Amino acid sequence: MPIGSTVDLTNSSDALVRARQRAVLLPDLLVEARRIVSTVIAGWHGRRRRGIGENFWQFRPFVDGEQVSRIDWRRSARDDHVYLRDREWEAAHTVWLWADPSPSMRYQSGAAQVSKESRALVLVLALAELLSRSGERIGYPGVVEPVSARNAAERVAAALLNERPDTRFPPDDRLRRFSEIVMVSDCLDPLDDILAYVDKVGRRGIRGHLVMVADPAEETFPYAGRTEFRDPEGGGRLTAGRAETLKQEYTELYTARREILSEHCRRLGWSFIFHRTDRLASEALVALHTRLSGVPQSAGQRS
Repeated sequence: MPIGSTVDLTNSSDALVRARQRAVLLPDLLVEARRIVSTVIAGWHGRRRRGIGENFWQFRPFVDGEQVSRIDWRRSARDDHVYLRDREWEAAHTVWLWADPSPSMRYQSGAAQVSKESRALVLVLALAELLSRSGERIGYPGVVEPVSARNAAERVAAALLNERPDTRFPPDDRLRRFSEIVMVSDCLDPLDDILAYVDKVGRRGIRGHLVMVADPAEETFPYAGRTEFRDPEGGGRLTAGRAETLKQEYTELYTARREILSEHCRRLGWSFIFHRTDRLASEALVALHTRLSGVPQSAGQRS
């Protein structure tokens, strides 16, 4: 973090200080999350998946091996093809939500109106609100066990007021096969550690969605002149006489990190979204909901 724009976070590493600041933020963040949901909810009807429900979903061509009893003869009589009637999956699904609690998430440059932590929590609460309206079971690792309730977002917010484990990654002891997890983080931990965690969870049959949230300054590196950079977690400092000389190497490393994470997620069948805090939170929410609905992502997905 550059002293040039003076954002001093060294005292914020204290867990009690962060907890108190979070307690002040969360009520407003819940209101903001609900406002965002209200702007994007029109016309959405949950995550539609083929399954064992009663509601009609789609017609699709019959293929060898399918159950003949599922053929829709009325639709098939319209032309020379045989069609099956698919029904929508209606069983409740467990989605775990997690926002990175690291001190680095509190960074906010002059180019953004919110910190990475605020944006991450708004996305998590908005997604909890949206998914709970669709009947999904929502949980927060180490804080809230999966619950199917219309007020899931409120429950998560209330629980985070009192308890939020300061762990580098979500506790995974309660994650079960066929569930999903949404992780919102700045992904600034050692790259090997992030990849190892994603591998461990993904290989257990858990589908994941990684949202890399960034302050615009972290991608564009707008610093010049004598600048002191301070690590909000370890307290380390780096003084650059001409910060602009670091820009090319820094941006190459930052871009490479993002591309490695994106490709690793793709190989595991996870989704990856890059989101900047100077963009609308609703953009990331729509992208997340689309990924949770099983729609394939485009290469280099941004929001």
